[in-house]
Amino acid sequence: MKEFVVYTLMRLLVLIGTFAIVSGIWLLVSGSLDWFWAIVIAFLVSGVASYTLLNKQRAAFALRVDARAQKAAAAFEAMRSKED
Repeated sequence: MKEFVVYTLMRLLVLIGTFAIVSGIWLLVSGSLDWFWAIVIAFLVSGVASYTLLNKQRAAFALRVDARAQKAAAAFEAMRSKED
């Protein structure tokens, strides 16, 4: 659960930071902010940034999910063999 929380919070921080940067640049260039496009651009840029910057956290989260899946599969197999 810890890995999920850490990864999710870091993704949100990257999104907020990217939105702040995109909004700042947009305001400097045009003088007004189009919220919709600023959010869309921030989502796209933060997605790419998260993919590259948060690789370690994503791998830790994936390992945790895989361990839980293997544990559940082993428990299922144990119950199944117990029935036979």
